[in-house]
Amino acid sequence: MSDDGIIHSFLDIDYLAYQPASCSLSSTRYGYNPSPAKAEPAASAAAIRVPVERILRRIASNMASHEVAPVDKLQNESYGWHFQFLTILGLSISTACFACGFISDMTNSSSFFTLKNYLALVAAPIEIVISILYWGLRAIDDNLVVPPDLPFPPFLYDLGFHLVPAIVLTLDSLLLSPPWPSMPMNPQAPLIMLATSTSIAFAYWYWIELCYSHNGFYPYPIFGILTTLQRVGLFAISGATMWVAGGALRAAYAYVNGFETVEELEKVKRAHKMATDGKWE
Repeated sequence: MSDDGIIHSFLDIDYLAYQPASCSLSSTRYGYNPSPAKAEPAASAAAIRVPVERILRRIASNMASHEVAPVDKLQNESYGWHFQFLTILGLSISTACFACGFISDMTNSSSFFTLKNYLALVAAPIEIVISILYWGLRAIDDNLVVPPDLPFPPFLYDLGFHLVPAIVLTLDSLLLSPPWPSMPMNPQAPLIMLATSTSIAFAYWYWIELCYSHNGFYPYPIFGILTTLQRVGLFAISGATMWVAGGALRAAYAYVNGFETVEELEKVKRAHKMATDGKWE
């Protein structure tokens, strides 16, 4: 699709009379080279139209360049697509979490609010682990997470992918979540959570090995460097780190919001039910 085709799919310009007479894309990857055009009488329309079209042309140019990029083509056509990357999986869960929160706020739905809170219990520890692993490995060697022949994303994008989700989900868990019991309702809950976290880590290992069997490459270079035993250690440590992150969030929640017992929460739940049913016990 041409740049103009992409632009017109984004913006209906029938309501604006201004149309640049000589605005052409340059041969460079990102920019374009507009030549001066005669000022139009409808200055207000032009003032709106020109910046918008320039932005859209820049977007179109970037989209066109990425459509033919060999790396993107390789990932787009590979087994597992971009969901081979732990970062993308984490962002997908985080997006689902905040989408449920947004729907809950817009519709006042308790069901979506509950779903959002349970998704956050998984999303927050995963994003924390992603941040620790990504920045920790980069501190050792950048080539452990990105092949040496590929560029890193711009720094702000990098923060948006690998740090901001962990920070936002942590703040959401501490400040915007309902009162969770500070002590587990099940005495075996810590062991259950450890087993769950480790299972998630090894499920991802199985997934990338499945993708490797089809594609012949790993999403992260470190997986090709480590031996099988070392990979077992890496994923075991990742699962344990996720478990520790979940426990740390629970402890931080108790510190910020106060100590919540199961009995107190049951009283609140019972009072809410009686108020909803209009029947007092």
